[in-house]
Amino acid sequence: MSTTGRLTMYTTPWCGFCKRLKAQLAREGIELFEIDIEQDPKAAEFVMSVNDGNMTVPTIVYPDGSAATNPSAKAVKAKMERLGAGSA
Repeated sequence: MSTTGRLTMYTTPWCGFCKRLKAQLAREGIELFEIDIEQDPKAAEFVMSVNDGNMTVPTIVYPDGSAATNPSAKAVKAKMERLGAGSA
């Protein structure tokens, strides 16, 4: 999946961790592009490819292409700042 240049969050509608992280990032002013893996089979395949075959959400893909599974908002903010893509 091409996510170059933006923060992407792979989610499901029922994921409480996803909702919490999305709200925390919004409070920090960090914009993201959200993809529901239940609606996009290719997104689900991607999530499984970076999570040892598991459909674990939230899975974050940073603008540099690196991925993190269920990161804290603090970790996302720090990584975005290191990438020079901090708050909007």
